[in-house]
Amino acid sequence: MIRCLLIDDEKFALELMEDNIQKVPFIQLMGKCKNAMEAMDFLQREQVDLIFLDVQMPGISGIQFLNSLTNPPLVILVTAYNHYAIDGFNLDVLDYLLKPVAFERFLKAVNKAHELMSLRQQQKGFPPVKTPAEPDYLFVNADYSVVRINIPEILYVEGLKDYIKIYLENSPKPIITRLSMRFMEEKLPVERFARVHKSFIISLDKVSAFKKNRIMIKEIEIPVSDNYKDKILAYIGHQEPKND
Repeated sequence: MIRCLLIDDEKFALELMEDNIQKVPFIQLMGKCKNAMEAMDFLQREQVDLIFLDVQMPGISGIQFLNSLTNPPLVILVTAYNHYAIDGFNLDVLDYLLKPVAFERFLKAVNKAHELMSLRQQQKGFPPVKTPAEPDYLFVNADYSVVRINIPEILYVEGLKDYIKIYLENSPKPIITRLSMRFMEEKLPVERFARVHKSFIISLDKVSAFKKNRIMIKEIEIPVSDNYKDKILAYIGHQEPKND
């Protein structure tokens, strides 16, 4: 479990980051501070592994605060201004997030923290940081809100340039969100989902028929590219996949 601290003078920014943290099972929020002085006092009383640090704060800035720490934990800078990136690089921060922070970008940063902490633990001879079982859901930005999608309800995903459509059981309309097919392919469990075309990922459990270069999910025909055909045939028991 990664113990983290939020430092930001903006109430809305704190609430947004706290909401993001609550969606990630391997992060525990230890505290929230509105300025550097509160954070200094907190760190004298509590031990944290990761700090989400706002750059522009009244009094002592985030950069000044970070410079004052003799043995800082991992730090992810959070700011509305990208010109602080060089300062962050010079201070060896883990990542740099721009406000408002999208959840998928936040998740990428905390996954980086998890990987680094696991590596450090192994180098010290300790067992790696354990990640709880992957949740059976994911969150995406859609219709100006963050929408929860239950993975078992996904029928298939269709790619449309910079957007994707996520089709669900018992839902008349797909969820449209600005994500890549690669992101979805990485997030969906490989034993239950498969890429069958550059523009389609399907739920293997929902396949009702397969004919030539088409897969049927309910009444929908989905194209299957030759690059993926062998693996689909192997899944449904027709033949073994060829070696790549």
